Amino acid sequence: MDSVIKVGIVGYGNLGKGVEAALLNQPDMELVAVFTRRDPNLINLENSSAIVEHYNRVEKYIGIIDTMILCGGSMTDLPEQGPYLAQMFNTVDSFDTHARIPEYFSALDKAAKKARKTSIISVGWDPGLFSLNRMMTEAILPEGETYTFWGKGVSQGHSDAIRRVKGVKAGVQYTIPIEDAIESVRRGENPKLSTREKHYRQCFVVAQEGADLNEIEQEIKKMPNYFADYDTEVIFVTEDELRTNHNKIPHGGFVIRSGRTKQNNHIIEYSLKLESNPEFTASVLVAYARAVYRLYQQGQYGAKTIFDVPPAYLSNLSDEDLRARLL
Repeated sequence: MDSVIKVGIVGYGNLGKGVEAALLNQPDMELVAVFTRRDPNLINLENSSAIVEHYNRVEKYIGIIDTMILCGGSMTDLPEQGPYLAQMFNTVDSFDTHARIPEYFSALDKAAKKARKTSIISVGWDPGLFSLNRMMTEAILPEGETYTFWGKGVSQGHSDAIRRVKGVKAGVQYTIPIEDAIESVRRGENPKLSTREKHYRQCFVVAQEGADLNEIEQEIKKMPNYFADYDTEVIFVTEDELRTNHNKIPHGGFVIRSGRTKQNNHIIEYSLKLESNPEFTASVLVAYARAVYRLYQQGQYGAKTIFDVPPAYLSNLSDEDLRARLL
């Protein structure tokens, strides 16, 4: 087992709290500090006695924290925080704006290589575990089609995006797969499906008093990379309704590869059913926090993705134990 990895968390929302809890199950990791942009005196950690610091004090922990787990939103937080923190720490994050991953990777790669640090970006379940399954199944069955369906569930990134819209006080977004499309894929029909034909998006929004509801609805529906390519329903509710009916954060989905070998058809399906999206995503981040530190120890500096990480680096078991127990 490696020596104890000193971990920091940036951001203490649902994802940050999930990381804090997940670290309790990792004997080779220790939470040193949580960094927040809020008043640290108002933050009470749920599962740890670690220090709570304001984000502007993060530089004080250079050389103390081995791996920083970034738990901010992909829309505005990570594009700024990721490159900045990669100059000082090894980092891991779940940046999930698919269309912007190449530019985000480039920014962190430049910062981390210059600082001789290592950053793993975009690891959660999608992007992340689903990405890995897409790559593996396409390598195994190169002739065929790959389909990804998300939900039904709450998307943290999309929910964060609607909460950033002017006039929105609170909001939750559900991604809903279209069942007819899933069943067509499972039957091996290899349908050609547009983005709009695979998923539907449903937004429950609490508007600020006096806000223009039509303006909010249109801004959400036209938002590029999030809603513009989907049929999207915006439903305005009260704070009580949102708190009572939409206080859970489930999610899940499917990656299905429909492929063909010489004479036969094959279906590979990988699925997740998650009672808590942030808690599961946090658990993925924590496993990759171990991996990023091991890559760093080997001098593999710069930005990495899930495709670059040997699976054994996620586990605290020895190579001998992995071969004996899991192979």
